[in-house]
Amino acid sequence: MNLNESRNRASTASSFLALSCVGLFASAAPAIAQSADQAASDDGQGRKLGGVVVTDTAIDEQGYKVDKPDSPKYTAPLVDTPRSITVIPASVIKDTASVSLTEALRTVPGITLGAGEGGNPLGDRPFIRGFDSQASTYLDGVRDIGAQSREIFAIEQIEVVKGSDSTTGGRGGAGGSLNLVSKAPRVDRFIAASASVGNADYKRATIDINQPLSDLAGIRLNAMWHDQDVAGRDAIWSKRWGIAPSLKIGMDGPTSLTLGYYHLHTNELPDSGIPYLYTNGNAPAGVTETGPARDFTTIGGRDVSVPRGAYYGLKSRDFRKTNVDNFTIRAEHDFGGVTLRNTSRYGRSTQGYVWTQPDDQQGNVYGTNAASPATAGGYVWRRVNSRYSETKGLLNQTDLFGEFSVGGIKNSFAASIEFSEEKVGNGSYVSDPNRSTYQTPTNPAATSASGVPIATGSNFNPRCTTAMLDRYNCTTVDSPNANDPWVSYYGGDVSSVLSPIQRSLRKTWTLSKTTTKAASLFDTITISDQLLINLGGRFDRYETSVSPGIATDDMTSSRSTITRKDDLWTYQAGIVFKPTENSSIYASTSTSATPPGSFLANGSEANGLTTSSSTPITPQELTDALKVEKTKSYEIGAKANLFGDSLALTLAAFHTETKNARATGDAGTVVFVGERRIKGIEFGFNGNITPEWNVFGGYTYMDSKIVDAGYTATSNADKTVTLYAPAASAGRQFPNTPKHSLTAFTNYKITPAFTVGGGAIYMSKVYGGYSDTRIIQNNAVVITKSLARMVPSYWRFDANASYSFNDAVSLQVNVNNVFNKRYYDKAYAAHYANQAAGRTAIATLNIKY
Repeated sequence: MNLNESRNRASTASSFLALSCVGLFASAAPAIAQSADQAASDDGQGRKLGGVVVTDTAIDEQGYKVDKPDSPKYTAPLVDTPRSITVIPASVIKDTASVSLTEALRTVPGITLGAGEGGNPLGDRPFIRGFDSQASTYLDGVRDIGAQSREIFAIEQIEVVKGSDSTTGGRGGAGGSLNLVSKAPRVDRFIAASASVGNADYKRATIDINQPLSDLAGIRLNAMWHDQDVAGRDAIWSKRWGIAPSLKIGMDGPTSLTLGYYHLHTNELPDSGIPYLYTNGNAPAGVTETGPARDFTTIGGRDVSVPRGAYYGLKSRDFRKTNVDNFTIRAEHDFGGVTLRNTSRYGRSTQGYVWTQPDDQQGNVYGTNAASPATAGGYVWRRVNSRYSETKGLLNQTDLFGEFSVGGIKNSFAASIEFSEEKVGNGSYVSDPNRSTYQTPTNPAATSASGVPIATGSNFNPRCTTAMLDRYNCTTVDSPNANDPWVSYYGGDVSSVLSPIQRSLRKTWTLSKTTTKAASLFDTITISDQLLINLGGRFDRYETSVSPGIATDDMTSSRSTITRKDDLWTYQAGIVFKPTENSSIYASTSTSATPPGSFLANGSEANGLTTSSSTPITPQELTDALKVEKTKSYEIGAKANLFGDSLALTLAAFHTETKNARATGDAGTVVFVGERRIKGIEFGFNGNITPEWNVFGGYTYMDSKIVDAGYTATSNADKTVTLYAPAASAGRQFPNTPKHSLTAFTNYKITPAFTVGGGAIYMSKVYGGYSDTRIIQNNAVVITKSLARMVPSYWRFDANASYSFNDAVSLQVNVNNVFNKRYYDKAYAAHYANQAAGRTAIATLNIKY
């Protein structure tokens, strides 16, 4: 069976359709080009962006500094906003050849990319100041729902808010949030097209067409097609296409209506990662940390060198597909100093994958016993993770913002009312969705809640027996073959009946739903030219429910539903002192609230409604007892705009602490004593040192500590005694939180036509998770071994250059990871780490009219 044949045919047809659409719009280029010379304003004046005066057609030339976020909830320019906010402008995205959200976020220090397992293991999972922010991502100020890998072909800029941020966007945002700003119709005519090629079969094409239809209305179309392998990695590939048309009526205001649609389709053979070398069970004495397997000698004495391209998945089985559709309507009216805006969005996203996760902590890599070939090491178990999910959401947000004065005191305010309903259905892929019995070596009739599982040898111990090697459920760690002829067997690990892989029946899916009603108010109060007060508050009425699936062969039971309601109050407050017009010193505090069920089963969530525990109470009683996880941030800092407002410098010291995290108590019951603390400093810079020299980046130091992680149960050999002791992560550094991270990117215009630049990224050691082994001695818990999984620190260097042949044509060359560094950019809590791409060279031809 080869699932990818049908997938590839579907992807090819979709890609052809996308390119046909691009070609249709591109055919309008000559007509639009006739008006290109009229793109500048009639008075010949341009706009000041980042210290560079430009016309609207020169948006790519804006420099690296943005003065104010797009969201009206930020009621002051960045220099007067008392918190850390980094804006990644279009010029940085372009110069670094970033084509996805994760690639763009690598330019910002203090952000780490996390690896996952269930829910959303392969999609966007950014950690901001140590906290998982995948559910705190917004598009044009409205929550962007669903498990996905975001493209940025239709994105103008990315706004990164650091520090607790529920006040701005709602639930979550413990460490910060992300807001992506869409490209919208503009008053100037232009076409911007690009075509890119590179090593590892890299190919990409984009087009951006902006066409005013009259003084009243205009349209804009963005489209993209992308196809690539990954440098330094075997087998894996990624294909995607997207289209984003929009129409705006009322280009010059005061009243406008904007209609937008966004579609993204992705199809890929996902990377399975590199397994960690040791487990708690086989780590040699004195070893307390383990990284990804590289060069080592197995317990059986065999020397192993893991190739850089080692891929442990299977072409005949593995895949990942996503589809994202967003429909947005935005109506706006400017009353003169006060603006009323309403945004409505219907979003739908789907994700389906069957994905190999290497080893699964079975000890196959290093080995557990030299006496048997199956346990002597050098093998990887091809464990399967599978999932199919559908996410739908209807969101409406009304904003009223502007300025007014009371008694001579200026107020810049923003008020917001929000309503949303989000629904998620999660299932899996199985061998037979209509059955719930299957065979195992020791049990001829086992059961499953979602159909017959995909047979991968999970019932064999040790995993990598001769039989499982023959069925390709295991492979060697140093010579895996992605083309192994794996087939799916119905009935389990000892069956010989073939069966296709299919989605589980919908009755077996877990269904989640949330509704939110919220109101917020923000105000920047100008007491004097030197003193400003920033205040914000938000109330959320949050209701969530989860309905677990029903077993395939259950014909009588009906669905049960677990529900919960929370009232969430969050705030932010800050004081700003301005020594000069272009500088500020500030102190601020902000809060976040993460209620149970916030991730809607689209990611790892410690406080989910259905998270298992050792408590004996019922699931509904547990849900009723859950508490909202609360986080508070404190920050002091200084900001300054130098060189005629061209360069922004920021310096901040921050402290964030989380309370009420869910944990297991010392009696085996659920308690809410979990506590985490992180403090650090951050320095940022962005803008123009001279008209020819742009810089962007910063440095972040984070000192994090899991103060209280609850307790872990330990039982004696005959299970007659159970004792509790602090969990393995207590007192340890946050996972996915490096102590040091640095980014620095720069471009220098040697001549008006020729520009050179480069970048550097440093990330210190990142931990994925902690575990230990314990025994009971003398009626006390004794830890016999402790193991931390991590990826080592790394430096990465990039380079770029561009040459403009004339105003319409330019060539850009980027070389990312110039020195072909072999490093790992994601650390999962167990099992594996993700190996980053090797040297990637990309040449891009840009044409604009």
